[in-house]
Amino acid sequence: MLIKKTTATSFAALSALFAAPALAADTLTSALTKGTTTASVQYRFEDVETGAATASEASAHTVRLRLGYATGTFHGFGAMVEAESVQALGSKHYDSRALGQTANGYAVIADPDSDEINQAFLSYTGIAKTTVKWGRQRIKLDNDRFVGNVGWRQNEQTYDAVTVVNTSLPATTLTAGYITNVNRVFSDRAAARTAGPAGGNHKMGSTILNARYTGFKPGELSAYAYLLDYDSASAMLASTSDTYGVRFKGGALAGAVKLLYTAELATQSDGGDNPVSYRARYALLEGGVDFKTAVVKLGYEVLGGDRGARTKAGGALVAAGKSFSTPLATLHAFNGWADMFLATPSQGLRDVYVSLDGKAGGANLMLSYHAYRADKPTAVLSSKRLGSEWNISATKAFGKHYLVGAKLADYSAAGTPATTFGTGNVDTRKAWLWGEVKF
Repeated sequence: MLIKKTTATSFAALSALFAAPALAADTLTSALTKGTTTASVQYRFEDVETGAATASEASAHTVRLRLGYATGTFHGFGAMVEAESVQALGSKHYDSRALGQTANGYAVIADPDSDEINQAFLSYTGIAKTTVKWGRQRIKLDNDRFVGNVGWRQNEQTYDAVTVVNTSLPATTLTAGYITNVNRVFSDRAAARTAGPAGGNHKMGSTILNARYTGFKPGELSAYAYLLDYDSASAMLASTSDTYGVRFKGGALAGAVKLLYTAELATQSDGGDNPVSYRARYALLEGGVDFKTAVVKLGYEVLGGDRGARTKAGGALVAAGKSFSTPLATLHAFNGWADMFLATPSQGLRDVYVSLDGKAGGANLMLSYHAYRADKPTAVLSSKRLGSEWNISATKAFGKHYLVGAKLADYSAAGTPATTFGTGNVDTRKAWLWGEVKF
């Protein structure tokens, strides 16, 4: 595993450095002892109620502890390690997808008990305006729609990877990375019954490229290529894909208000050993108005479907279709907090949404509504309407170190499961309360 190789290399490098002359040793000691420590504790209560006859209402009280230490630099070299522990409080009235746990009749709350190394990497900054990281690390690109850390769940998603970030060009950030393993939210010990798309770690050999330019007055422009290549034995093989896209986000003053706008286009096709040949597109149009005291946005997002998808072995038509997918994204942040569309329906998804952000009593408030439709209904999945959802949240910070929050997601199903996206298409309500201390 990459993290083990990284640890071995780290010890070898440190041994060599300690054998250097006294002056170098003093400098190394300073780098090792005068680093930065981080710590956070978060308690969260989550309640999930669904209309599924096979899943009872679930509730979970969990606590997450993170402790991290980043060294100073020594001849451009540095290191960082962060441990993470997630533990349930009291009886477990939920399906956590934990190791050895069989389906227990409760709805899923994906916060299993776990003790893991969340991050552990070596870094090098000896090249001008360049940072190289090797090891387990957090990766977040643009708005996390394609590559993110799934920061909402108690067990964060991180990557075993090599990344290079360069800012040599004016107003430009270039990011390149090669990922060998995705350490997902279900922990290293995910149950065998969830070994597929809903399971634990995903092995791969994937290349990510992203270029962001902020030199335009109207906004910032990003271009990207995400070439995901899952292990040939993985249940995620059907998500092996090549995605290319561009994104533009900005704003302009118009009197006393600021107009906001975002546009994004991407195309995706099968890559590597994906057993299905397909092509689908992604599109986002979002406009808004910032009134200083409140922000209103209206958006339209499409994760396209392909009714012409065919198997590579035999060329048979895939009756349910094939859709645009973003398996490395922070999916909870998109298409509603009820998490009904963590996997894009085979016929694709269209999401029309409106949101209102504001403040009251020092708290940040948000209200949003989503209306979902199929992009390209098929003979098997013929429903056009895929339901709707309300989201509401409130968070309040107390100084620099304390935060409390609450939020609710209420999804209303449409059509029948057999013609939409399966047995999961049922009325679903989720609620959360949490508090965090961070240093």
